[in-house]
Amino acid sequence: MLPLFPLQTVVYPGERLPLHIFEERYQQLINDCENDGISFGVPTYINNKLDYGTEVKLQKVSKKYEKGESDVVCVGTRIFRIKNFFKRFPGKLYAGGDVEFLTDNDSTAEELQEELLKNIAILYVELTIENPPSFDIPFISYQVAHKIGLALHQEYHLLTLRSELERLNYLIGHLKITIPVVREMNRAKEVIQMNGHFRNFDPLDFENFKL
Repeated sequence: MLPLFPLQTVVYPGERLPLHIFEERYQQLINDCENDGISFGVPTYINNKLDYGTEVKLQKVSKKYEKGESDVVCVGTRIFRIKNFFKRFPGKLYAGGDVEFLTDNDSTAEELQEELLKNIAILYVELTIENPPSFDIPFISYQVAHKIGLALHQEYHLLTLRSELERLNYLIGHLKITIPVVREMNRAKEVIQMNGHFRNFDPLDFENFKL
């Protein structure tokens, strides 16, 4: 059984997760992580249910407060699916569950990575993001997933995919939809900003015009 800390967020393997711990049950969980070296799971609470999540390990306690609160940093490790959920881990305040750790097909394709990075660069240009993050090949899809404007349900869907090729194609597909939308929004913004200003239109040539 794995201790569980459900959140309305998606955590990916390898991701650094800072948390402010204030509830008594999770103060107990962090103390158990410190004292016993246990890990815990962060299942994503979405659509009023818990299903997929990521196991995380406590990396460090950054700060402790007088009333028992703390700031901690955890790191994602393995993806799991919940088989049985229990509101209370035996003898504890926090929740727990029987989970199945999922295997993954991690074979990838450099050309898909290159295409994904190319589309990310285009998105950042369209969004005029200063000092955008840079990524080097090889990388894994989880490293960029939080950086391209996915909604929570899209991040969660990515978590459920068991093939790196599927994940890369999914992210590329998202960007191919998102980039034209951003461009159209930028065009609409320019039109709105031009409203009321004198505009210089190119003259139309009617020499070959026919009804």
